[in-house]
Amino acid sequence: MGSLIDPTGTAFLLVENRSMPMHVGGLQLFEKPAGAGRGYGREMYESMRDVDEIAPLFLKRPHRSLSTAAQLTWVEDEQFDIDHHIRHSALPQPGRIRELLDLSGRLHGTRLAWERPLWEAHVIEGLRDGRVALYTKVHHALVDGISAMRLVQSTLSPDPDLREMPPPWDARTRRDRPRPPKQDAETSLTEIPTQALRSALGITAEAAGMPGALIKTITKGVRNETSALSLYAPRTIFNQKITGSRRFAAQDWPIERLHAIGKATGTTINDVVLAMCGGAVRRYLLEVDALPETSLVAMVPIGLKAKESHIASTEGGNAVGSVMCQLGTDLEDPADRLTVIHAAMQDGKEALSTMTPLQIMAMSALGQAPAIAAPMLRMSGLVRPPYNLIISNVPGPRATQYWNGAKLVGHYPLSIPINGMALNITCISYDGNLGFGLIGCRRTVPHLQRLLTHLDDEVTALEKAAGV
Repeated sequence: MGSLIDPTGTAFLLVENRSMPMHVGGLQLFEKPAGAGRGYGREMYESMRDVDEIAPLFLKRPHRSLSTAAQLTWVEDEQFDIDHHIRHSALPQPGRIRELLDLSGRLHGTRLAWERPLWEAHVIEGLRDGRVALYTKVHHALVDGISAMRLVQSTLSPDPDLREMPPPWDARTRRDRPRPPKQDAETSLTEIPTQALRSALGITAEAAGMPGALIKTITKGVRNETSALSLYAPRTIFNQKITGSRRFAAQDWPIERLHAIGKATGTTINDVVLAMCGGAVRRYLLEVDALPETSLVAMVPIGLKAKESHIASTEGGNAVGSVMCQLGTDLEDPADRLTVIHAAMQDGKEALSTMTPLQIMAMSALGQAPAIAAPMLRMSGLVRPPYNLIISNVPGPRATQYWNGAKLVGHYPLSIPINGMALNITCISYDGNLGFGLIGCRRTVPHLQRLLTHLDDEVTALEKAAGV
């Protein structure tokens, strides 16, 4: 008998269906090392496939039977087949980024089978500029989104001359490299709703001691003045039942451009990212004649720094809360949108900074439980959405990274759309750029790739408004 799967992991497995695969993914772009030949893509694939010992994490598969009293457990796959998990693919001509993103979206829409360990890696060649891509996906029951990215990053190095670097599933990766210090309450964006639901079912006495800032926040939520808590969001085309088919769009923007806008306006880079997204979503919904009169609301995960500082931050930390932020989609002027977003984020951070982690979870339960309860209870469409989409900004490596001499030149996350929440925008910073990964249901969010053009237009509009 294997080990019991924790309640959060069990929830991700049980809520999953064909329309809603519950895995997180990542797409990385590499430039070939100097002197690499035409067969480099195959060499990269073979080096990832031909490992002597698989790390235990990558051998686990879910199991449930009479012997486990119908409880889900992790068991070791005794018929592990590395060729099933490591794939080698090539793009059709003309081998543009468009073909790569299309393939990544299709791979991300395919559900991982329970009879095997819940992960895959695809080495993809055929890009006409000679670069090689790596798409990976791991079920959220196995690791959370941040841990998945750390697993991949643990195999990278800032040293371009370092060789013999094993892939994440090689047992040597875990043995040879020091493990980062564990953050007690650190969690990922997509884990928050499930934990919020669990908190909603059992809020302890400490949560009852909510400070005045939280009471004000709840009052604003009821009045739809939103900040840290949202009890209302307008219905949009994003907030309906989804299919299992996915479309993925990705692009980089220099962090320096966003920093210049923030410096000129007295706002943060995260505020600028949200303003970009708010403006882009407004343009997109106007195109399809589906813009609501009231502002869309985004759920934005916020990391909290060490307890003694009581400062909310987007840089990660030892606790995670969430701010419900109005995106100003009802406002035409980009400067006005940025002002509204900055005020909402400041208000939310101030409320979070006065709370204990448990009180933060209690607040999350009030505002977010409907979002996860609806798909779990098959009630999507009956419950008014507490927010319209999720926007997350995750810090990544600041220095240029390499894998066995191959330079990492692009890093893009793929998250999880759910029923009632068809669009997810996740960003990761890397080497001076901010990589946006937009994932959505192909049917519910048609022509999703147009959002990239709108995001770029919004950067320009914000620069003009800020005078930079």
